[in-house]
Amino acid sequence: MGIVLALDTPQIRAMTGSAVVIGASGGIGDALVRALVAEGRHDTVHALSRTGRTPVAGVGAHQVDIIDEASIARAAAAIAADGPVDLVFVASGILHERDIAPEKSFKALDPVALARLFAVNTTGPALVAKHFVPLMPRRGRSIFAALSARVGSIEDNRLGGWYGYRASKAALNQLLRTLAIEVARTKPEAIILGLHPGTVRTELSRPFRGGEAGAGVFTPDESVDHLLGVMASATPQQSGRVLAWDGSTIPA
Repeated sequence: MGIVLALDTPQIRAMTGSAVVIGASGGIGDALVRALVAEGRHDTVHALSRTGRTPVAGVGAHQVDIIDEASIARAAAAIAADGPVDLVFVASGILHERDIAPEKSFKALDPVALARLFAVNTTGPALVAKHFVPLMPRRGRSIFAALSARVGSIEDNRLGGWYGYRASKAALNQLLRTLAIEVARTKPEAIILGLHPGTVRTELSRPFRGGEAGAGVFTPDESVDHLLGVMASATPQQSGRVLAWDGSTIPA
C-alpha cells in the first residue's frame, strides 16, 4: 500500500488546512513529515522538534520541547497565522534514555524515571492538545493523534513489567478519551486518536525488538503508511479510541 493511496479518500481530500507534526526529528515523525509533503494535500506542513530544523524543503520548522509549555504555546501562536490546523500528530515519546530503562520488577521503580516518562509520554501530548486543539476548525474533518502503545492497555497486560512506560501510555489513553468527549461538543467532526504503530525500527525500540524481520516489525516509512491509512478510515464515532497499525481497536 502506497502513502498516496492511503490518503486518497474523500475524507482526507477534504482536509486542506495545515498539518503539524510534533517530534519531527524522530524516526516516525520525520517519515510522516516527508509523506505529508509528498502527498501535498495540506496547505502547509509544520515540523516541530527540539532542534527546530528539518531537512525537508517547504516545511515550516519550529523549535519545541514537549515538556516546555511556553515553547509549545509560541509554536501554536506562530502556526495560527496560517489558518486552521486539520491534522496534529504527536510523534514524541520515550521508553528508555540514559539512566531510564523498562523495569522488570517493581523493585526497580524510580521516582525520577517515572516523572520523566510521564512528562514526555503523557503531560507533553496533553499540553500540545491544550494549545493546538483550539486551532482545529469547528466544522469539517480534523484529527488530533498521538502515538500510544499496545502495552498501555490495562486489559491486555498479561506479562507485567515496564511499569513506567505502561502507566504513562495508559494515562495518555485516558487523557485522549476525555479530550474526545469534550471536543465532540464543539467540533463534532474532529477525531481524537491514540495510535499504536507496531514495532518500528527506530532508536526507541532498537534494544528490545530482537530480529529485524517478522510480523508487526516495520520501517518508519511502512509504519507511517499504515498509520495514514488508519487515520484516513477513522470516523468521529471512533474518536477517543486507541487504534493499532492494522486498524483494530486496542482495549482500554
